[in-house]
Parts: sequence; structure tokens; C-alpha cells
Amino acid sequence: TKPFQGQRWLVEERDACGVGFIAYQDARQSNQLIKQALYALGCMEHRGGCSADRDSGDGAGIMTSLPQKLFATWFAEHNISQPQPEAWGVGMIFLPQVEEQAEEARKFVEEIVEAENLTVLGWREVPVSSEVLGEQAKAYQPHIEQIVVISPENLAGDDLERKLYIARSRVGKRLSDDFYICSFSCRTIVYKGMVRSVVLGEFYQDLANPDYESTFAVYHRRFSTNTMPKWPFAQPMRILGHNGEINTLLGNINWMSNREKELVSNFSEASLISWNQAEIKSLTPIVNNDNSDSYNLDSAMEILVRSGRSIPEAAMILVPEAYKNQPSLQKYPEIVDFYEYHSGQQEPWDGPALLVFSDGKTVGATLDRNGLRPARYSITKDGYIVVGSETGVVDLPDTEVIEKGRLGPGQTIVVDLQSQEILRNWDVKQRIAQAKPYGCLLYTSPS
Repeated sequence: TKPFQGQRWLVEERDACGVGFIAYQDARQSNQLIKQALYALGCMEHRGGCSADRDSGDGAGIMTSLPQKLFATWFAEHNISQPQPEAWGVGMIFLPQVEEQAEEARKFVEEIVEAENLTVLGWREVPVSSEVLGEQAKAYQPHIEQIVVISPENLAGDDLERKLYIARSRVGKRLSDDFYICSFSCRTIVYKGMVRSVVLGEFYQDLANPDYESTFAVYHRRFSTNTMPKWPFAQPMRILGHNGEINTLLGNINWMSNREKELVSNFSEASLISWNQAEIKSLTPIVNNDNSDSYNLDSAMEILVRSGRSIPEAAMILVPEAYKNQPSLQKYPEIVDFYEYHSGQQEPWDGPALLVFSDGKTVGATLDRNGLRPARYSITKDGYIVVGSETGVVDLPDTEVIEKGRLGPGQTIVVDLQSQEILRNWDVKQRIAQAKPYGCLLYTSPS
């Protein structure tokens, strides 16, 4: 007799979101990268679904670095001298269809932004082609605009990112299905919607503009699981996209909610950032039962990143590998110490499968400890790296490829856009684990 092969739903089902990233190791900006990211996204159409109208996709999106050349035109049209990169920010905002409600939302955003001591330079209407949308997607299509801001205090980089994060969190108290901020950053921007992947580049005219250049692109097909498809629930979220369903979601939400006060009160000790009480109030609640699993994981990861941790470190804390009694970790006791130290502070989010993430300084991917979804990568001679849940979605000449591989359970790969390095699994984890003496912190009794 044949051995039992497992439940049919477990061994025959192959559905999962399509997700991946493309990046230049040397941090150059290119429009060709955008074209290839959209092509790769189109190759993942089979990973998503359509509505009964056979045309409204359940979600697709792309995250890139802020396209400096594209916005140069907007600055010129408004007779504004374009600030240096990372000294100005852009909010990608879904507004209500009704103009009176949209104007009210604009005013609310401006009030919050100005209350955070940021200056509004103006609004930019995002050019779209609504005729390519399906019937349902068009019926719920938001009015899409971008708000452009600077800091009169000359904040830039991480300091400006933190300020934009606080402003967006305060606006978040009023967000709804038809009022949503896809991204608010001085480094990254998200274009997404309830569309099929092959339609995204046609709907957003910016993505077809040759002036749209980027150092990297994170792309995602399908929507946040455990929800009905909506425009805001398309991925990537603010800093990540993933292709699994988080099977510990309710537990993670409860754990995060219970630890919220402890978490924020320890920020000044555990991070490089000191938060005041007003800021802490604006950042909570971090998780929300009404949000999707992707939304909640993104929120949990982002608050770690904005409080001073690197994004790969945040991923290691939230989605740790199976580190106990793992033979390959015998040579890396400092990594085990890192996991042990954080295990008492944060329970793992199990089930997100392949996570692809970026904060604009780093772009990377990690596979959770179950490893139930594939993640393959290719690297070319000139440092062009493609990582994804599908292989072959980007046409790379074999003569140019110098390395191919796959991520195993719990493994990661990262492109550091600042140091211009491609870091493999142990390189990433060793650097993070060696940054602090976690072994001493773990085994030293409090005084």
C-alpha cells in the first residue's frame, strides 16, 4: 500500500501571493528596474484572484525609492527649489470620491502635519487611467493625491522619517476604507490598488513615465489574507509585503496589545530614540483587530524600525528562525543569544512565509521558520539582484548571472543600499547579533 500522502488541501493546494524585490547593489537609479519590476509583477497574475466582473483584481502594488526626477517636474511647475534627497517627504493618500469629503480629509492631514511642525509645500494629483479598471474596482476607486512636505527644522533622513511616521500615525486615528495613507516617507513610496498585476502600470501613469527611476522595487500580487479585498489592503504595506497567512494572528494581536504599555515605556532604553508621552499616545494602538494580518505585522515591524532598529533586525525579532538545537547554529552562539534574549519580549509571528521588506536604506527578504513557500534569487555580475516567490520572472542573460540560490526556512538575504553590499544569511545575522552583548544581557541577573 502507498504511504499516506497527507490531506488533499495540504498537498495539492499551491496558492500563495506573488512577492519579490529587485535592487541594484550600487544604489544607482534606473527606469529599467521599474519596467522589469512591473513585468515580474505581471508574471505573478496567477497568484491573485479576480472579482465576478473578471477584471477587478484583488490587489497588486509596488514600493520604490522616492523618484527624484519625476518630482523635479512638480517642483519646477510650482517654482519651488527641490530640496536635497531625504530632506522632503511624500504622502501617497487615498481620498474619498466625494469632493467635499476629500477636501475635509485634506484639511485634516494638513492640520496634523503642521501640528508636527512640518511645512506643506502642496498637493500633487496622481495621474491615473480609470478606464483600465474592472467594474468593481472602479466603483470603489479612491481619489489619489500626494502631499509634499519639508521640515522647517531641516530634519532629514531618519529624523524626518520618524516625524512623518508620527504624523501618519496621528492621521491614522481617522483612516477608513476610503481614506488611507499608503506611505508617508522621505525615502520610499507605494503605488498599489485593487487591480490585476498587469494593470497596475497602466492605471498609474507615473509608473509608465521614463522619469520614474528607482534603486529598488518591492512588488506584490494579491491582498491581505483574512479580509475582503479593498484598495487599502493591497500590498506592499508601509514597509513589507508577504505571501502567507499568519496563523498566530489572534495570539500576536493579544500579546502586542497586552504589552503595548511595556513596549513603549521601554523605548528609551531599548532603542536609539527617546519618545515623549504625546508621541507614544499617537503611536498606539499598534495593532488592531479590524486590520488585516499583513497590516498588523507591518505596524509591529515599523514601530521597531522607527525606534532605531534596522529592518533586518526587526524581522529577526518578529519572525525568528527555529534556533533551538539547530546544528548550523552551533558555530554562531551569539545569534542564539540574540534569539533567546528577544524570545522573552516578543512572541514569533508564525506563518507569514516569505517576507520582502524595505525602509529605503535596506531591501531584503526572509523566509519564516516553517519555510512553506519558495524564495529564489539571482545575482548578476554588476550587482543586480532579483528575489522572488517565482523564478524566471525577470529575463537575465545566463552569461551575466554569477549566483543563483534559494532561501531555506528562517534564512534571509539583504541588500544594504548605504554600504552597497549584498549580505547573505549568516552575514546579516552575525552583524546584528554582535552589535550588543546579548549573551551577557541574557545571563546576567538584574542588580
